[in-house]
Amino acid sequence: MVTYIVRRLITAALILLGASFLVYLLTASSGDPLEEFRASSAPNKQQLMDSRSQLLDLDTPAPLRYFKWLSGAARCLVPFGGSCDLGKNIAGQPITEALGFALVQTLTLVTGATILAILIGIALGIITALRQYSALDYGVTFMAFLFFSLPIFWVAVLLKEYGAIGFNDFLRNPEIPLPVALGIGAVAGLIVAVAVGGAARRRLVSGGIVFLAVSLILIYFSLVQWFRNPGLGPVVIAIAGVGIAFAVTLLVAGLKNRKALQASLIVVALGVVAYFAVQPLLNQATAVMIVLLGIATIGVGVGTGFLMGGYDRGQSMRAAGITAFLVGGLILMDRFMQAWPSYFSNSRVRGRPIATIGAGTPNIQGDFWVLTLDTFTHLILPTMALILVSLASYTRFTRSSMLEIMNMDYIRTARAKGLSERSVVMGHAFRNALIPIATIVAFDIGALIGGAVITETVFSVRGMGFLFLDGIMHTDPNPVMGVFVCVAVTAMVFNLIADLAYSALDPRVRIKA
Repeated sequence: MVTYIVRRLITAALILLGASFLVYLLTASSGDPLEEFRASSAPNKQQLMDSRSQLLDLDTPAPLRYFKWLSGAARCLVPFGGSCDLGKNIAGQPITEALGFALVQTLTLVTGATILAILIGIALGIITALRQYSALDYGVTFMAFLFFSLPIFWVAVLLKEYGAIGFNDFLRNPEIPLPVALGIGAVAGLIVAVAVGGAARRRLVSGGIVFLAVSLILIYFSLVQWFRNPGLGPVVIAIAGVGIAFAVTLLVAGLKNRKALQASLIVVALGVVAYFAVQPLLNQATAVMIVLLGIATIGVGVGTGFLMGGYDRGQSMRAAGITAFLVGGLILMDRFMQAWPSYFSNSRVRGRPIATIGAGTPNIQGDFWVLTLDTFTHLILPTMALILVSLASYTRFTRSSMLEIMNMDYIRTARAKGLSERSVVMGHAFRNALIPIATIVAFDIGALIGGAVITETVFSVRGMGFLFLDGIMHTDPNPVMGVFVCVAVTAMVFNLIADLAYSALDPRVRIKA
């Protein structure tokens, strides 16, 4: 194993060295960094050109400049040495400083979108594989390819128009007309009827229940102006928590495992009690406190599952732990909703909370909840745009992998032995279906660090994509090389992790020297 890792790292270093040399030369020869001054009529034109030439060391041939850059970049390998030097951009700003700011902006923008796209895509892929050639399968396939084929800038513009401008206008008077509420309920009922499948009566009943539920909820929201003063409350959290407990137990352990179900329901009850207990604490919340509370919540869930035991204590612990995490998420969501009126009425927000540009509202003041809400409202649209565009690949790859696995001999053997369909799918097929997905995720992590250039441009986010594009436009190799090194190193590391993950996902794979 160690020999394999060392060999991979040496190979990666050689590839990175050669690729960085080519990227530097291509960037340096792609244009004239003095072009903006040559057409200038400024009296100090020559001084500006000399200053730019000195800053970028243009008197030195590009190949030699690369090795100067490489000597500074090599010092980045010394941890905590403080001598890392990736050069400066045309504004005289150190690349390490610009890179740090851009990396934070990019990670803030696309990390959540990538994680959600992976989770939703894998879930949809598994469901459509199990419901092959059904109306649900065709519908998901159509929508996935539709959004995949749309240009990202067009998706972003549509989201700006209807997701931000239209919704902000709606919030001025958040009343939903009765025909609109009934129409939305009918669409939701139709989707559920298609997704449920089975006999016509079953579809009709399921669709009708969803139609009535959604319509009544929207009418209630309109009457109480819920969109201006949202909230969940302990009753909704309790009802939703019970549903979560049953769903998680069904997936993790099966409803026949009564101990796992009881542990999950106990966690829901503890969550409802904790809802009242933690309110004073949440009023003084910080990011560190939220993380610690999350860890404690999962610990309580896992501990409850351990104490409940059962014939498979591990299943009880997993079911209760996941349930605790999700119920804690509902409590956290409710607290954010409590802060919504304060954020909505903030003088900087001015009643238009869904932002269309930037990573935050300038000079906004408020507590932890208001400031975090401000970040969320700026991330909603770009996150949705990235999810819609990238969802198709995860959905289709997962579906294809799952279909292949479900036709394997060991799956037929598991069914012949009398295992439940849940055990066959979750215990035997799901794990092996993730093997090809690991490779895709590894590549996407590198793309994540590189930034979404078009999305960042449309939503005016100064991230890694903006830094890379700015370097290209000004024929400045230093910011381009900074972004390239970050992306390349991340991609290589995660590809190595993906290779090692194969042996964990598939016992037949062994890493040999």
